[in-house]
Amino acid sequence: MKQKHARKRALPEPPKPRREVPRVNADPEQGLSLHQVKERQQHGWANDPVESPTKTVGEIVRENVCTFFNFIFVVLAALLIAVGSFEDMLFLLIAAANTGIGIFQQLRSKQTIDKLNLLAAPRANVVREGNLISVPSAQLVRDDVAELSSGDQIPADATVLSGQIQVNEALITGEADAITKAPGDELLSGSFVVSGRCRARLDRVGAESYAARLTTEAKKDVTVGKSEMMSSLDKLIRVIGILLVPIGVALFVKEFVFLERTAQEAVISMVAALIGMIPEGLYLLTSVALAVSMLRLARGKVLAQDMNCIETLARVDVLCVDKTGTITEPHMEVGEVVYLDEEKYAETVVTETLNAFYQSMEADNDTARAMQQKFHGKSLWHAAQTIPFTSATKWSGAVFPGHGSFVVGAPEFIMGNRYADLKEAVDPWSEKGYRVLLAAEYDGVPDQKGLDPRRVSPMALIALSNRIRPAAPKTFRYFAEQGVAVKVISGDNPVTVAEVARQAEIPGAEKYVDAATLQSDADFDRAVREYTVFGRVTPNQKRRLVRALQKQGHTVAMTGDGVNDVLALKDADCGIAMASGSDAACHAAQLVLLNSDFSAMPKVVAEGRRVINNIQRAAALYLVKNIFSFLLAVISLFATFPYPVTPLQLSFLSAITIGVPSFFLALEPNHSLVKGKFLANVFRSALPGGLTDLIVVLGVEAFYLVFGFAESELSTMSAILLVVIGILVLYEVCKPFDWKRRVLWGAMAGSGLVCILWFGESFGLSQLSLEAFLVLLVFLFAAYAIMRFMLGLFDAGETLWNGTRRLGRRVVRRR
Repeated sequence: MKQKHARKRALPEPPKPRREVPRVNADPEQGLSLHQVKERQQHGWANDPVESPTKTVGEIVRENVCTFFNFIFVVLAALLIAVGSFEDMLFLLIAAANTGIGIFQQLRSKQTIDKLNLLAAPRANVVREGNLISVPSAQLVRDDVAELSSGDQIPADATVLSGQIQVNEALITGEADAITKAPGDELLSGSFVVSGRCRARLDRVGAESYAARLTTEAKKDVTVGKSEMMSSLDKLIRVIGILLVPIGVALFVKEFVFLERTAQEAVISMVAALIGMIPEGLYLLTSVALAVSMLRLARGKVLAQDMNCIETLARVDVLCVDKTGTITEPHMEVGEVVYLDEEKYAETVVTETLNAFYQSMEADNDTARAMQQKFHGKSLWHAAQTIPFTSATKWSGAVFPGHGSFVVGAPEFIMGNRYADLKEAVDPWSEKGYRVLLAAEYDGVPDQKGLDPRRVSPMALIALSNRIRPAAPKTFRYFAEQGVAVKVISGDNPVTVAEVARQAEIPGAEKYVDAATLQSDADFDRAVREYTVFGRVTPNQKRRLVRALQKQGHTVAMTGDGVNDVLALKDADCGIAMASGSDAACHAAQLVLLNSDFSAMPKVVAEGRRVINNIQRAAALYLVKNIFSFLLAVISLFATFPYPVTPLQLSFLSAITIGVPSFFLALEPNHSLVKGKFLANVFRSALPGGLTDLIVVLGVEAFYLVFGFAESELSTMSAILLVVIGILVLYEVCKPFDWKRRVLWGAMAGSGLVCILWFGESFGLSQLSLEAFLVLLVFLFAAYAIMRFMLGLFDAGETLWNGTRRLGRRVVRRR
């Protein structure tokens, strides 16, 4: 079960120890005095978050230095020192350099992310000394009077003092239904306001709040979820860690006791085998690559609130987008007003009614703000009751004593089974991409549980529009080229949404459906296969659509900016929010576009693909050596030949064929869709090289036993062959070649040749006799042939496996 994280906040300073301060029931119109606020901050009653947004410097240094493999390296170095083999300790310098690079990159990333968190820190409206001001949520104190409105996430546990709101507590309790909160009712931190406005007194702040206590309790028993890649690496390292000690002891006993080698020779062989098995730079490479990726995103004004989401981005194959704020500009404007019954509801009557309506109604969404801007005239009417708009009902209402009751909202939802009466008037506007509202008189008091269509008297249709974002068509063309399907999910009329999608050049925009017709899970499963555009979608239905896509094996990213997107953002594999949208949406998402620019999405997805593809590519280089070393170590336990390579030679091999090229490859552009499981992909790339290493070295060992070569010649031939095979593996990994990869491969091949020919003694290579040199030449040609055979074998096996799976899926579908 993947675990999502709310937006993390910057910590200006550690929380202060608390000292008791008398409670204050402040007037909702006055709030606390500045003296009372300061007193509470000084005595530890501020709304400090329970955790820092990033690791501390000490934590970063400790996690990079105090690792299991670093401990193993120190132990192995101590053993080499004990037997006087100082020249074989080069691996210790490489491990130290790797650790230093990791610390530097993560500190760099921390510095940038901390600055970004300060910019993106959530704010809240609070009443102090009679003034309504905006402050960072961390500066709120107990007894503060906060003003909450639609889209706000409740920053601390509170009690409603005045006003009325509807709250969704799904992020905290799991219950998706909106709950009405009136004066005296309790508000839970972490929930969000769906509609309305109120003023509330903060009762429990910081670590005492409900959300903070829930988080703390969860952390007692549950570790933070890791991505598939990091979990796979953890398992691999755990298995290697368990095997190292018994294999190391068994190798030493075999070399020292059964082969009767010296203690120095036995220790060197054991250390070489163990170093070969340790993927010393792989975990570091992954951490550094992810840290650099977060840094790149941050520089592009994209806040990644969870490192795991970078891997998810690489695997995204379906992108769900909302219409307003994503495809279109967030700001709406009223276009035309169509009067439906000019005898009864003349233009002046409709205008007067709507002036009064929007004078009484909170403009807490883009539609209401556009209507309020159009109908802003002063009115003497006073509303006795208002019913706020919600994404579930899709209408708002007001009751004016002496004048009547009125509703404004989606025609289908207000008219119900009478919608056919208006369909011909609505459709032409919807087909042009307008959002159409119906203003109607209602006989009686509107009930949020449902309107009686028989009591509705239509007055006018109001057509509103959003401009298509200029970069939208280009953005959606990119996703089409990259094989990412786009699903448009909106609360608007499906005809309207389909037209907007067509203008944005989204493939399949003509395939649309009204979500009101979708009831069962089977309906949703069928709809996500057949349709591109979904209209009249409620917040809970957005969540069901996301889940239906995930059930069919898709990796789903969801973009949104409003409270109606929160549940879907939370459930998507990767939630992406616009910073200009609601606080609740930003808290629920894993990525926040701080510039609220949807055209940044191609770069965001490309960054995820780049880092994961390159990590997989580089990881294959590491595992070639690990596979070879592990298999050879196990075989060596039951064979009479000595372990053929030394720690110094393995350090040379690692630097030329793994360490240097992997760091260059990990930072290259690479934007293809990531498929399959991380370890399966990596082993598929690494096994041909690892098995080639094993076969060739075992062949050299056989010649050593038959012809009686010196051990130094066996070691030299084995090391040279491993370097050459490593260069061949690097050649395969670098495909497809561009000029940078050609330079990298040429540099590594040239460096290896120079080191072997002119600096061999520095890396533990000795002179070869003529017989040994001829054997080396034979195995060099054999290595290339075996490598090609292994690659062809694995390609054929993969083709056969994929064909079998496709056939199996066809059979299942036919049944």
